[in-house]
Amino acid sequence: MELRVLKYFLTVAQEESFSRAAEKLHLSQPTLSRQLKELEDEFGKQLLIREPRRILLTDDGQLLRRRAEEILSLVKKTTGELLHSEEISGDIRIGAGESIHFALLMKTAQKLRQQHPGLRFHIISGDGAATMTRLDRGLIDFAFVYGRLDPAKYHEMPLPVRDRWVLLLRRDDELAQREVIRAENLRQKPLLFSRQSLSTGTHGDELQSWLQKPLAELTVAGSYTLAYNASLMVKEGLGYAITLDELINTQGSSLCTRPLEPPIFAVPTIAWKRNQIFSKASQAFLQALQEKFSPA
Repeated sequence: MELRVLKYFLTVAQEESFSRAAEKLHLSQPTLSRQLKELEDEFGKQLLIREPRRILLTDDGQLLRRRAEEILSLVKKTTGELLHSEEISGDIRIGAGESIHFALLMKTAQKLRQQHPGLRFHIISGDGAATMTRLDRGLIDFAFVYGRLDPAKYHEMPLPVRDRWVLLLRRDDELAQREVIRAENLRQKPLLFSRQSLSTGTHGDELQSWLQKPLAELTVAGSYTLAYNASLMVKEGLGYAITLDELINTQGSSLCTRPLEPPIFAVPTIAWKRNQIFSKASQAFLQALQEKFSPA
């Protein structure tokens, strides 16, 4: 399996057409079709469903597409690092969940980029599980996450800030009249949780302890990955969202937030893999983070 052919396959998958993909790749359509038929023969599996008007992927084709995207992304990243190995420039990839405190990393990034204008920062958004998967696969250099991590696999540097958990609800709801929300106020209420908070070992343990009941005994109306989407669910009356404070600007809107009582907090941390081999760009960013946030 050659990288060149993987690129051909991925282009066909994206364009859903041999003719459009061939034009984009500057190949003849018969040549492209032959290359991908040889790829299928190599694996002994059908990867493409050739319909009259479009090309679809089989389940095996979907798997190869995901892996091809990861492989070609790593190749591009490695090539850039090697080409710029003599200077502090290149790409730094950070996976991050939603938090107002992510701005702390961006302030550090901006100061570093003032010294080294050749640096480029790429932010890949996602919840904690997706972010850690990307970190494990080498698709990002750093993760901005919450919750406990395996110290055998990761270095982590907690930030000196905290996020408070709140309830996001409609202003016209009866609970909006309360100054704080207690667990008993949410009995039988339809609740919306972040996908990460439904997992054990992350936010889930703290929230379930606060709720004083296991999820199976609560009315879970749904889950979300992005707080903005949760706000739309709340606005339409699907439920009450338990989320981190200040992610949604409720000023002048039909929504509001109320803090949970007793209060519970989440501490963000910057994580990277143990034995990680960093580029000069990523190493410079790590050093800047450590100078800013590591305890003296």
